[in-house]
Amino acid sequence: MEENNQALFEEEFEMPSRPLETLKRMWNSVEEQHGRLLVVFVSVIFYTLLSILAPVYSAGIIDLLWEKIQEAARGGQAFSVTWESGGKEICTLLVIYGVTSLFYGLQNFFMASFAERLSLKLRTDISQKLDRLPLSYFDGHQPGEIMSRAVNDLDKNAEALQTGLLKLFSAVGLVAGSLIMMFRFHVGLTLIFLVFMAFSLLSTKVFSAKTLEFAARRQQCVSQVTRQVEEAYSGRNIIKAFTQEENSSRDMHRVNEELAQASKWADFVTNAINPTIRFINRLGQVGIAVFAGKLLLDGALTVGRFQAFFQYVYQAGEPLTEGAYMINSMQSALACVERVYQLLDEEEISPEPENPEAVEKARGLVEFENVRFGYSPEKILMENISFQAKPGQKIAVVGSTGAGKTTLINLLMRFYEVNGGRILLEGVDTRNLTRGNLRENFGMVLQDTWLFQGTIAENIAYGKPDATREEIVAAAKAARVDFFVRTLPKGYDTVLQNEAENISVGQRQLLTIARVFLCNPPILILDEATSSVDTRTEMEIGKAMHSLMKNRTSFVIAHRLSTIVDADLILFMENGNIIEQGRHRELLEKGGAYAQLYNSQFA
Repeated sequence: MEENNQALFEEEFEMPSRPLETLKRMWNSVEEQHGRLLVVFVSVIFYTLLSILAPVYSAGIIDLLWEKIQEAARGGQAFSVTWESGGKEICTLLVIYGVTSLFYGLQNFFMASFAERLSLKLRTDISQKLDRLPLSYFDGHQPGEIMSRAVNDLDKNAEALQTGLLKLFSAVGLVAGSLIMMFRFHVGLTLIFLVFMAFSLLSTKVFSAKTLEFAARRQQCVSQVTRQVEEAYSGRNIIKAFTQEENSSRDMHRVNEELAQASKWADFVTNAINPTIRFINRLGQVGIAVFAGKLLLDGALTVGRFQAFFQYVYQAGEPLTEGAYMINSMQSALACVERVYQLLDEEEISPEPENPEAVEKARGLVEFENVRFGYSPEKILMENISFQAKPGQKIAVVGSTGAGKTTLINLLMRFYEVNGGRILLEGVDTRNLTRGNLRENFGMVLQDTWLFQGTIAENIAYGKPDATREEIVAAAKAARVDFFVRTLPKGYDTVLQNEAENISVGQRQLLTIARVFLCNPPILILDEATSSVDTRTEMEIGKAMHSLMKNRTSFVIAHRLSTIVDADLILFMENGNIIEQGRHRELLEKGGAYAQLYNSQFA
């Protein structure tokens, strides 16, 4: 958990390695959205032009009104705005502001639509990609990392497109246009603005570096608190059994205090940036106001241009102040998209055969012929694996942890591709079958009992969604789980939540076995199928399995040899290879590795 938090923090500030290439690829991947982007660009252009036009136009209006006010004062008349004396110009200014708001709304609407449609397309691509990735990819990547690509990275990218990119587009035009108009109004005032803005940007850079430093410290403290909470929750029984509640509480208070201190400084620096920058900007505005006031009194600057200049100061100052945020936001977004594309570029499983063969209703004949396999070409794990499983036979695969038992099954199911030799199902090379056709002939009970959020009935019927309630109940009875299910308040309609933590490990395993019973496959794979149930339940499952496996080929992986003494063929594996094979009594008489393991368990 701590490593995951640290990895997420590092990703937060990761820079794109190939920004131009990523931008080009993103542009090409949304060809159907180019029209929306065109509307955004046009809206930004008109919004920027009108935003630059409005202050200078308002300057003319104010100068006109000021002139009319002075004329009225000199003539001793009351001043009033009429259509001819300022009213027409004011209405025109209102129209300019209204159209500016319209273009602002258009650009936000179409950019939000573009960003969300891009996220939808990339999430769809990720979903389809995950179905085509080999099992080795998931072995080498944490689930949280993959989820981060599909959720966090795309959300961050969408947010950056809707805020950072739009602000960046507008900022370029606003800053350039505002500075041009400011220089036209008065060079000296503009230089004062630029000097204070340079101080503002320098302060932003200093604060940003400090913010990153304190944020890193806070993230480390968050990771420590997360780890401490996880340990305290997961090990609560052990903590209580050894009366270590006080020490555990002391550790929790310590890491929480460290987090509080780190958060205090991180929040202080973060919250101090804006007031500091605004204070510098206000000092600059005071300086500009004093100098401009003198120019106004000297007649070198009109009232209208005085207020227009301050509008340009605001329009140029805000984007420059937020420039670091906008650039960092876009760099972070590009890094997010880059990581998504890295996932989409991962090597996929081999394509299905163009003219596949088919095996319907397999009898259960499985053959390994000189199979060679390694997780990488340089590290071969298996060499010349050969054996035959005849229809109806029970094949036991035994050996120490890491011997290659599960790998053997993964090759059979084509979760991995062999490097040499071949695996046959009913005499047909499994590479000539579609993966769907191959796997529909197998029923699998994994070592890890996977149940999804849903009712017990839905979990049992996972492999056969159209099963009737009678078929579900029959499968549950065969797995010796029907009695337990009926003791629950809602029976088969009981909803399993939080990875089915409301039932025991043994009960979860029984439900996964019932799932296989319902599918009624011709070949069974039982990977540590009874490793998490008590002896009595194991005996009941054994009886049910005996009737189920009749006339069906079954592969059983187990550490407890008492469950496979009746196997027709026992494969003893070590370091990825089969070093002994035969029936139980034959292997005992040989006095080899199997006999030593068996005697060690029953000595």
